[in-house]
Amino acid sequence: MRRTTLAALCLAAVATVGLTGCGEDKANTGTSHDSAGQKTAEKGKSSQEPKEEPFAGLTGGEIAEKAFEATTGASSLRMTGEVPDDSTGGTIHVDLALNKRGECAGTMGLDGQGEAELIKTGDTVYMKYDEKFLRAQSKDEPEGDVDAAVALLAGKWMKTSAEGPDAGDLTGFCDLDEVLGGAKDGDAEATRGKATTIDGTPAITLEAQDGDDRFTLYVATEGEPYLLRLDSTSPTDPGSLSFSDYDEPVPVEKPAGEVLDIDSLS
Repeated sequence: MRRTTLAALCLAAVATVGLTGCGEDKANTGTSHDSAGQKTAEKGKSSQEPKEEPFAGLTGGEIAEKAFEATTGASSLRMTGEVPDDSTGGTIHVDLALNKRGECAGTMGLDGQGEAELIKTGDTVYMKYDEKFLRAQSKDEPEGDVDAAVALLAGKWMKTSAEGPDAGDLTGFCDLDEVLGGAKDGDAEATRGKATTIDGTPAITLEAQDGDDRFTLYVATEGEPYLLRLDSTSPTDPGSLSFSDYDEPVPVEKPAGEVLDIDSLS
């Protein structure tokens, strides 16, 4: 499983969309002073006046730039969704909370090939694989070796150094700065879409295109303008990721019970 697609999908769109705006002009938000009567009428307006439109007067690109700044400024977030995997042609299913300290906790799986639980804290990575995952990842190994590995490891927590070769592919998902890195490259345009809600949070949609790649971004219209979801119909990187639990602590407690130290195994 790879991290590069995830990083590209995450904010290849978010940042590139934020660099160039197109679409509607900024709205005129000034108060009219054409006559004394109009002034009086405006002063008489009360709470019956409609609520101001979110991001009034901003282009799609300007909204996306605000979303980029808010999202990359968060100390942590939860990322859930699906992204393609180059090595298998399948789909990676990811549900991870991660922060800028390089910590993470959650699960990853691959199209009917099992699931892995992952916790990274400090210099240690904790992993737990189910049997299906172990067999899928070891399909080219001798059957006896695979059976032995399943008997030893399936459903059990293991730990290894975060600097070790076995941890590299997994821990790349855990560093929020790395996942969101490289987001300032690109040259795309965004247009404002309709209002909607994502998991109960009011949002605005933004449509973007960069060559053959098309993206829909969902940006929160209440509170911080965080990115809530990103859908990609890119021919090379299709997928969808949702973002939530901004600035919430990542649950990186050491697993309870026996933990197998795989670095000590020969």
